[in-house]
Amino acid sequence: MFTDLGKSRPETEYAEIKLVLDELDYCLENLESWAKPIEMPSKQHATGAEIVSKVTFQPYGVSYIVGPFNYPIQLTFSPLLGAIMGGNTAIIKPSENTPSVAAVIEKIVKDAFPPNYVSVIQGSIEENTLLLSFKFDYIFFTGSPNVGKIVMRAAAEQLIPLTLELGGKSPTIVHKDANLDKAVERIARGKWMNCGQTCVAPDYLYVHESVKEELIQRFKIHLQKTYDGNSLGKIGKIVSQQQVMNLAGYLDAVKEKVVYGGRYDLETRYFEATIMDNIVWQDAVMQQEIFGPILPILTYSDVDTVLDEINSRPKPLALYVFSEDKDFAEDVLSKTTSGDAEINSTLIHVGIHFLPFGGVGTSGMGKYHGQYSFQTFSHMRSIVELR
Repeated sequence: MFTDLGKSRPETEYAEIKLVLDELDYCLENLESWAKPIEMPSKQHATGAEIVSKVTFQPYGVSYIVGPFNYPIQLTFSPLLGAIMGGNTAIIKPSENTPSVAAVIEKIVKDAFPPNYVSVIQGSIEENTLLLSFKFDYIFFTGSPNVGKIVMRAAAEQLIPLTLELGGKSPTIVHKDANLDKAVERIARGKWMNCGQTCVAPDYLYVHESVKEELIQRFKIHLQKTYDGNSLGKIGKIVSQQQVMNLAGYLDAVKEKVVYGGRYDLETRYFEATIMDNIVWQDAVMQQEIFGPILPILTYSDVDTVLDEINSRPKPLALYVFSEDKDFAEDVLSKTTSGDAEINSTLIHVGIHFLPFGGVGTSGMGKYHGQYSFQTFSHMRSIVELR
């Protein structure tokens, strides 16, 4: 993990390993009850005979799981739990962008499973294209919307059911009554974990004009204190030099809008925690998901204008709102759509395996984690008996 993404041991142990093991324990404790046939209400047939109905769960068959680079252990093995619970076999293709971790994934799978049950195929675009030509029974893909379109197109050619876990620009709204210390700490954790390469990271902030300057100052104090004045090399690595250059391009386009950070090292792939202010939607940093440690800040006075702006764009994977007014927060959520949402926190919903996780619209389709993973990888079969 450190070689590929610069992740610290504590972050790796929690965000990559512990989350999978906790979900595994939860699944082992509950799978027997989840898999039981569900007796459904009955009624009489027109002839007077009794109709008895139930729903059973069957495996789809051979599943194809495509893992991403940003959380290569968690986001590969968590869907594998679902495939196994549903009784499926699986072929896994780890991300070629994290080759060291991909090699470890292959070793773990080879040690744990016979190859006709679960196998790993290493490779890049060529190998993925070949695999997508096969008649799988289910496909589970985690990655970018652009590649998700390619996967969905291939699945459509053979009418293969699939789950797409994608991403998008997840907004965060900080209202004028928000607890700013709480907001700064929780947004910072969500934004700069894994060097900003998290699909549900706060992509940008809409901050009420009355608290914007104070919020920025508290962000600066928090970052200086947390990283001893220098976050370069302490929040992880960007996955590739090309992505470092892409991120640098956002800053070069409007250097005067960088109010904190902005340094990077192309050779080491380190990128500093960075804040941009006075951002508008026309800026380059707002044209697509950032997937890096840059936090753009936009200002608002009327929240309805913010909601109109959010709703006019593709549906995000997550939406976060910080406010001490529960009615205000609930109103924001009721007037917007996102894969999932949080009030006064970020990222934690991903680690709660009791909840379904997934996107909506261009941020994905299908839900998983815990029981929802079992259901995702299971065909629900209705059975009727006439007595």
